[in-house]
Amino acid sequence: QVQLVESGGGLVEAGGSLRLSCAASGRTLNNYNIGWFRQGPGKEREFVAFIRRSGSETDYADSVKGRFAISRDNAKNTVYLQMNNLKPEDTAVYACAATPTLYMNIDYYRRSNNYQFWGQGTQVTVSS
Repeated sequence: QVQLVESGGGLVEAGGSLRLSCAASGRTLNNYNIGWFRQGPGKEREFVAFIRRSGSETDYADSVKGRFAISRDNAKNTVYLQMNNLKPEDTAVYACAATPTLYMNIDYYRRSNNYQFWGQGTQVTVSS
């Protein structure tokens, strides 16, 4: 099975940028579709972004569309989440998740319980 480790979180001022990384070990990442999720203080986990294992298709939550960009480098076994124009409401623990399941409807990948493998998460704090 694949192990996932996130990095790149931290404290940033509103309007700033961060790039999160999700590094895989144990299996090659190109066998997996990857999602990013976040859980803010007192909130439920929510979908942020998704990328198919081929990189051919991506999806974003409306709240981050136009500000965040997901990408992958299968040669480096890593998926990235570039976060620009960060807002205080983006403050959360961000975690990446993997599933080998292929499903045509991209909405499938917005649901966290459809992922089998999870990283521990990285904290992102945006100050106002």
